[in-house]
Amino acid sequence: MGTSRVASPISPRATSRAVMRASAKFLNRELQMLAFNRRVLAQAENESVPLLERLKFLSIVSSNMDEFFEIRVAGLKEQIKLGSSTQTTDGRTPKEVYRLIVSVAHAIVETQYALLNEVVLPRLAEEGIRFIRRAQWNPQQRAWVKDFFFREMMPVLTPIGLDPSHPFPRVFNKSLNFAVELSGRDAFGRDSKRAIVQAPRVLPRVIKLPAEVAEGENDFVFLSSILHAHVGELFSSMEVLGCYQFRVTRNSDLFVDEEEVKNLRLALQGELPQRHLGDSVRLEVADNCSEDMVQFLLTQFDLAESDLYRVNGPVNLVRLMNVPDQVARPDLKFRTFVPGLPKALQKVAKGKDIFDALKKQDILLHHPFESFTPVIEFIQQAARDPSVVAIKQTVYRTGTDSVIMETLIDAASRGKEVTVVVELMARFDEEANLNWASRLEEVGAHVVYGVVGHKTHAKMALIVRRELVDEDSGKHVLRRYVHLGTGNYHPRTARLYTDFGLLTANEAICADVNEVFTQLTGLGKATKLSQVWQSPFTLHAGVISSIEHEIKFAKPAPARRKAVGKAATATLPNAKTSGRIIAKLNSLVEPQVIEALYRASQAGVRIDLIVRGVCALRPGVKGLSDNIRVRSVVGRFLEHTRVMYFGNGGDPVVMLSSADWMERNFFRRIELCFPVNDRKLKRRVIEEGLNAYLSDNTEAWEMDSDGVYTVAAPRSAKQRNAAQENLLLLLADTE
Repeated sequence: MGTSRVASPISPRATSRAVMRASAKFLNRELQMLAFNRRVLAQAENESVPLLERLKFLSIVSSNMDEFFEIRVAGLKEQIKLGSSTQTTDGRTPKEVYRLIVSVAHAIVETQYALLNEVVLPRLAEEGIRFIRRAQWNPQQRAWVKDFFFREMMPVLTPIGLDPSHPFPRVFNKSLNFAVELSGRDAFGRDSKRAIVQAPRVLPRVIKLPAEVAEGENDFVFLSSILHAHVGELFSSMEVLGCYQFRVTRNSDLFVDEEEVKNLRLALQGELPQRHLGDSVRLEVADNCSEDMVQFLLTQFDLAESDLYRVNGPVNLVRLMNVPDQVARPDLKFRTFVPGLPKALQKVAKGKDIFDALKKQDILLHHPFESFTPVIEFIQQAARDPSVVAIKQTVYRTGTDSVIMETLIDAASRGKEVTVVVELMARFDEEANLNWASRLEEVGAHVVYGVVGHKTHAKMALIVRRELVDEDSGKHVLRRYVHLGTGNYHPRTARLYTDFGLLTANEAICADVNEVFTQLTGLGKATKLSQVWQSPFTLHAGVISSIEHEIKFAKPAPARRKAVGKAATATLPNAKTSGRIIAKLNSLVEPQVIEALYRASQAGVRIDLIVRGVCALRPGVKGLSDNIRVRSVVGRFLEHTRVMYFGNGGDPVVMLSSADWMERNFFRRIELCFPVNDRKLKRRVIEEGLNAYLSDNTEAWEMDSDGVYTVAAPRSAKQRNAAQENLLLLLADTE
C-alpha cells in the first residue's frame, strides 16, 4: 500500500521531532491526545467524506478540544499553580508540557477555522446550504430577523453595564457571551464604556430561516449575527462601538473528597453547580475583538496571552453539530444503514424467547453494524417475564432519555428484585445518573453507588430466572443469564461507537458476574473469579501475565518490516512457534504494561496495537520495540472496542473488555475483561475486530517511533480496504 501525509501543523517531521520528542521509552499523553484530535480534523479535510459529515467532524474537533481543556489542561494548570516540577513518564515537567500544548492547540484551531471558512462553508453554499452573513441579508430577511430579535431574543436578554455597582458577571463554562464597547451616557448619567450580554442557553445558536424569507431550502443565520445587528436596542441613546463574541472554558473536573465524604450523592449534588464556575483555562474571542477588550477580558478571567484563541467565526463550533439533521440532503451525508441481527437472534425477533436462544449458544453483537435492540429486549423480556425474579445492572452512561432505565423502573414497579449500580462520578453524566437513581429508588429498586474511590465502569447485566426442569416433580432451578459489553448501555451511542456485546448463559461467567455484583453491593473480601479478569484485582496482572506468556512461544526473528508494509493478521503461518499479541484499545499509557510489551518485542513476539487515541508506547525503536506496530483507525464511527488476542501457542485466547490499558482502568475502576469461548464467535472477533482493522489501508494511521502518524492510502480505488465500510456491508443492511 502507498502512504500520504495529511497537511498538519503537527505532522511535518521537523516539527514533530521537537514537539513530539519523548524519553527513550514513552510519548507524552497530552500531546498524543492532540495528535488524535488532529486525525479527527483530517476527516474534515478528507475530500472523500460527504460534505455535511465534514461539518460534523469540525464540530467533533471542537467538542474534543473543549473536554481536553476542561480536564487535561485544567489539571496541568493546577500542577503549575502548585509549583509542581514532577516529571511525567516522558520526562517533562507540567510547564514544559503546557508550553508544547499551547503551540499545537493554536495550530489545530487555526487549521480548523481556515478549513471551515475557506472550504466547508463555500462548498455548502454551492450546494444551497448557506449561512447568511448580515451584509448578505435582503430586505425581507432583515425584517424577519428584526422581528425575531424583538419577539424571541430581547425579552430574555439581560445586558449588564459594567460600573462600580455592576461588577463583571459570573460567566458560565462554555457559554456564549458578547463584550460590548460603548460611548455616551445612559438615562442615569452613567458613562460606562463596557457591557456584557450573555446569550441564554435556551436560544438556538443557529436558526433556519422560514421559507417565506429564505432564498433556498436551507438558509441559516447565526444567533450571534442577529444580536450584532440589534445590540444597539439594548443600550438606548448610547453608541455601540464594538460587539464581540467570547467564550471561556473552565476547569470542569469535579472534586469530591471520597475519603472524607459520608454521603457521595449529597456531596456530588452540592458540587455539580460549581462545575460551571471553575477556574478559567481558555478564552476564545472573535478575531475582530479590539485589543483593549481582549486585555480587559484576559484580566477578568486571570488568563495569559497563551490562553487566548482568536477565531474567525462562531466561538462554539459544537453548535453546528445539529445542522445536518435539519438538512434533507442524503447525498451529502454518510449512507444510511439498518443494523443487522445475528442468525441466532432472527427467530427471537419473530417472537421467540431470547432466553431459549441463550440456552443453546452464546450470542455476539458487534455494534453499530449489528443492532443494539437485542440488548434492550434482553432487559425488556426480563421485566415482563413472570419467571424472572431478579435483574442486576451497572449504569455508567445511559443519557437523559433511556429505554433501558425506564424498563428497569418498570421491572421494579412489577415487584421484581432490581439492583442497579449507578456510577455517580461518570464525567459529564453525573446529573443524569443522579436523576435516574432517584426515580429507581422511588419504585423500590436497590440503588448503590459502587465503591468509593473506584468508578464502576464495567458494563454488565445479570438476569436471574426461575425455570421448570421437571414437569412431573415440579422441580425448579434458578438459572442466570448475562450481558457483558465493551460499551455503555446507551442506544444513541450504540449507533455511533463500535463495540462488542456478549449475551451468555455460561454458568462460570454468570457466576463470576454475580460475584462482582455481590462485591459492589455488599462487604467482604474479593474471591477468585474463574473466567473473568477484574479491576482493581486481577486485570492488570492478567494482562501482564498473558504478555509474558507469549514469550514462551516466541521465535527470535529479524526486526519487523516497516509499518506501511503488508498488513499483519491474527492468523500465523506457524502459530505454535511464534509469540503473537494483538490488542485493540482506546488508550495505552500504563507504564508497566508498556514495559512488558517491550520485553515481549525484544524476545521476538510479534505485536500489533490498534490504539484509537492516546498511545504512550514508542513502536519501531531499534533494540526496544522492533516487533511492535501501532496504528489508529479514525472513520465514520468512533472506535470503542477493547479486544485482546494472545496466540497461546496456536490455541488463541480472545478477551473483550470495558477497560483501556491505563492506570485508572487497572487500579481505580471496577472493570471486567471476559473471554470469548465459543470457537465461531472467537473467530468472528478475530476477523471483525482485529484483522479487518489490521488490513485497513484507507482510514488507518501508522505511528512511527517519534509519535508521528502517517495516513495509509491504497495504490488505487480497486485496492481500497476500509474496515468500517466492509463491516457495514458484511453485517448491516445498507441503503
